[in-house]
Order: sequence, then C-alpha cells, then structure tokens
Amino acid sequence: MTFSVAVIQFTGLPGRERENRERSVRLIEDAAADGARVIVLPELAISGYTLNQDDLSAAAEPCDGPTLSAWTEAARRLGVVIAGGFCESDGGRLYNSALLVGPDGLLLHYRKLHLFDGEKLIFTPGDRGLAVASTPFGRIGLCVCYDLRFVEVMRVLALQGAELIAVPTAWVRGFDKVERDGDGLIGQARGAVVQANLNQVYVACASQGGTTGDIAFLGSSLVADPYGRILAGPLAQDIEATLVAPMDPAIAQAALVRTERVKPREDRRTDVYGVTAGGQTL
Repeated sequence: MTFSVAVIQFTGLPGRERENRERSVRLIEDAAADGARVIVLPELAISGYTLNQDDLSAAAEPCDGPTLSAWTEAARRLGVVIAGGFCESDGGRLYNSALLVGPDGLLLHYRKLHLFDGEKLIFTPGDRGLAVASTPFGRIGLCVCYDLRFVEVMRVLALQGAELIAVPTAWVRGFDKVERDGDGLIGQARGAVVQANLNQVYVACASQGGTTGDIAFLGSSLVADPYGRILAGPLAQDIEATLVAPMDPAIAQAALVRTERVKPREDRRTDVYGVTAGGQTL
C-alpha cells in the first residue's frame, strides 16, 4: 500500500488562535486535494510559537477542545490522518502538546517530553510517555521538535512498531555552533534524516517558517525515508508551503534487512543494553 504524506510549513500567529485553526483546516483540505493521506502541521500551530506566557495562556485549550473537534471533523470528511501541535491547558498547567487524529477521532495525545530553552519557564514537561497508533495508513508515532535531539525517543517509537514518525516542529537557532552543514541542511534536519536511517522509519517534520516577534524560524520541513533519503524538502526558512511525498510501509519493513547478515533490529545487543518505556524494556 503506497500513499502520500504531507508536511505543511506555516506560521501560526500569536493571539490569533481562531484564525490559525481555521487556516490549518484549509491547508489540510488543500493537502488532501493533492493526494495526501497523512498530514503533519507544525509545533504550536494553533497558538503560534511564542515564549509570551500571557499569549499562550489565552490560546490554551483542553485536549478535547476546539482544535481536536476541528481536526476530527476534517479527518472524517477527508478520510485522512492529521498530526499537529497546540498549547494545552490542564489543571492550571500549560503543555506543549500534539495530537494525532483520524476519521474516527483521537489516536494519540502527546505532551512534549524535552522542553527547549525558554519553554522551560512556561510549559510543564510531558507526562504521557511515548506511544504509537495503528492507522489506516500504517503505524504512526509522534514527538515534537527538541525531542529529536534525544535519540531514545525515535528509537523507542521505532521499537514499538512505528513505520512513520510525525514531528511537529518550530526549528530555531540556539543549539548548533554552525547553522547549516556542507549540504545546506540545518542540524535538526540532518539529525532527523540520520535517525530515519538508523531506525528504519519514515520521518515527516513540519516546521514553522518566517518570523514572529523576535523569533526567527529555520523552516527546513522535510520527509525522509527509512534509508535516510530525503523524499521532499527541506523547505527554505522564509516560506510557507506544503510538501507531499510517497510512503510505503513495505519499504519500512524491507529496510530492516539490509543484507543477509545486516539486520539492524536483530543485530541489537539486548543482552548488553536496552531502552525502557512505560515500564517495558524494548
């Protein structure tokens, strides 16, 4: 089964969550019209990515709020799966959260585990662990932006059977000494591509682009396959656009066996090391 994955690079404007939500639905509709069956939106797409606590508090919503309703209705009407980020409020706390939504409703509710820089002053670290959902378009895992800098995250999702990892992002400067490598890739994008290869999964990263306030985004949205080949992107940092790339879960399975004696999952030395998630060693 081959289908298409879309990453939508757009900039959510702080203080305009209703407009951002409505625009996200229009962009989802456009991507579906272009043939996409799995559609990934950026980190904090609805609130806009900002470190202004007042703006985030005003835009925050519960998991079962208007964004889940809007995306569920779109997924049902269009027959697609949608991943994207929003600012969640729960028990007086704010979370940098993401949803995976299908035609039948909520598939995954994720809270960003690793908060980046000033996010630590506003958000509560995620407490919902790492999970993978079965969808009509393969098994999909979900994480957010800075989570990719911790290799255990993608490895755990892969070992739980993910064939595609959807990554809402808002890539900014502040981690790497050199912004781009010799191929013009930012460090975040290069890391995603390398991990796609090492974990034998598709990776779809959708970033914000352009500038909001004093935050300049790096764009670089892309889709990579389980062999570490870039299928679409990376997008320039100052544009809003949608990329569509093919995905075939059979390729993710084929990538597990590189040659008769090179089988990355089977070659793991689980007698020496392992990773634990949800109380289970993988």
